[in-house]
Amino acid sequence: MASFSSLGIKSEFIKGLNDLKISEPTEIQKKVIPLILGKEGDLIGQAQTGTGKTAAFGLPILDKIDTSKPQVQALILSPTRELGIQIAKQLFKFTKYCDKKIFTEAVYGGEQIEKQISKLRRPTHIVVATPGRLLDLIRRKAVDIRFVKTVVLDEADEMLSMGFKKELEEILGSLRDARSKWLFSATMPSGIQEIANRFLSKDALKIQVSSNDVVNKNIDHQFVVCSESDKLYTLLSFIKSQGENRGVIFCKTKVVTQKLAKQLIAKNIATDAIHGDLQQRERDKVMRAFKNKSLQILVATDLAARGIDIEALSYVAHYTLPDKEEYYTHRSGRTARAGKKGLSISFVTDKELKQLRFFEKALKINLSQVR
Repeated sequence: MASFSSLGIKSEFIKGLNDLKISEPTEIQKKVIPLILGKEGDLIGQAQTGTGKTAAFGLPILDKIDTSKPQVQALILSPTRELGIQIAKQLFKFTKYCDKKIFTEAVYGGEQIEKQISKLRRPTHIVVATPGRLLDLIRRKAVDIRFVKTVVLDEADEMLSMGFKKELEEILGSLRDARSKWLFSATMPSGIQEIANRFLSKDALKIQVSSNDVVNKNIDHQFVVCSESDKLYTLLSFIKSQGENRGVIFCKTKVVTQKLAKQLIAKNIATDAIHGDLQQRERDKVMRAFKNKSLQILVATDLAARGIDIEALSYVAHYTLPDKEEYYTHRSGRTARAGKKGLSISFVTDKELKQLRFFEKALKINLSQVR
């Protein structure tokens, strides 16, 4: 059985992992770490959210940092501020027992840029950034990327679906000298292939957590068939059966999201919604309430839920099905994190059943009907 030590990870990082109760490498970590640890070169890794990608690229990045040079040596691009903050926090925890301090800074939109500029004046080795904010900081000469040797695109497909293609091209275009470019994505749409062809070397290593594992094996996929008019009643029965378990309910539009949240609140269920119309401050407030467990349920649109990472999420419910199978993958991946088990349940009408069967075939998952 592989261990982090057998993969070549230094003992001080292993101590940090032990504190986080991470003792056995995941599939993606076992495959990726030996290929990139202490080496230069490009890599494309396909793995679903929640499979341990942060440690897969984070530990090799930390290993490469030369702490005697107070320069930005690595850049990690993330689709959302939530994911960016989470990556930076994990890197900080991995380095808890290091003799020499490795400094990581997370920068993202929705917060005063001046505050971030002043933080970047301190020695910084790794910058975790959302693409738009990074470009703002580069234009203001607040961050110097001339010495960046490693660049990571995390959840590249999400960055693309959020409209960051132009920004990614601009950033990668100015990092031609970076010796290692690592791209991680749950799915590989044509836009991602295009970016890989343009900016990664032709002999980039390709790693895929076997297609059977693209959707996390610890997720139980279920569905309930009901009429449109019975959907709310069926959902309420399901929530009741879950007791105090907490979950995220996905809807396709913000109108449905807002309406459903109001309906659940009317039934005295501690619920709130996140969608595109919320200001960052309001979004943070909702997320804080959900994380500190004063909310039991979060109702969300696909885009608004990007980067959410909440421990002990028992289930994900699809109140309305997404348009694409990769959205189903991203939604479902919010549960069963870090080796835990979880449930992904869809509430579908007879008409939607065909689409759900398509997801089942495309994603190689087994759906069981709840009657």
